[in-house]
Amino acid sequence: MNPNFHEFEAILITENRREALSYILNLLDRENLSIPQLYSELLAPALNGMTSSGNEKLDIWKEHVRSSIIRAIIENCYPYVLKERDRNNVAPLGRKVAVICPSEEYHELGARMITDYFTLLGYDATFVGSNTPKEVFVAGLQTEKFDDVALSITNPYHLVSARNTIALVRQFLPKVRILVGGYALTILGDEKELLKADAYVYSFGDLANLAGGQHHETIL
Repeated sequence: MNPNFHEFEAILITENRREALSYILNLLDRENLSIPQLYSELLAPALNGMTSSGNEKLDIWKEHVRSSIIRAIIENCYPYVLKERDRNNVAPLGRKVAVICPSEEYHELGARMITDYFTLLGYDATFVGSNTPKEVFVAGLQTEKFDDVALSITNPYHLVSARNTIALVRQFLPKVRILVGGYALTILGDEKELLKADAYVYSFGDLANLAGGQHHETIL
């Protein structure tokens, strides 16, 4: 557990967006943690570790508020992502990757973090967003000529939607490498093989290994 997590979580419980953002940016300014550490050791546990109050509607409200705060933090981290990449002398890989969520998948924060991971590793990364219709996505891939596609799946019930997206990409763009990550993989287990992806990504280390590096932080 990151030593800053409990203090950060205490701020999140108050739902004070300004204080939460200031706390994180201060850590980054002081270079007390890397972007992968921030995402895997603070933001992901804060998203995935909320406890139930017994009131479903209130819990959904609080989940949405917390997600909006974390979204604001991620959006403000982009300059630090570029700074960390440059500080580590990461050379461009010459690969272009599109990061999407399949149709009906609205949990996009994991995909947003993964996009920054790709950037840190030297990819030319494009974040497409949540609930991407497969036909629209394929049209975009054909226009932009991506080398890689990364699907982020948070809800395991979207396995079929993700599989259909992958099948359509295979049909029209057989040379594109397809990667799948997200919280749902930890739940799906061996069922993930039904997706027929080229690689399944559980950590920043997995992405780094694909790019030829060595890192070990966990991702959503």
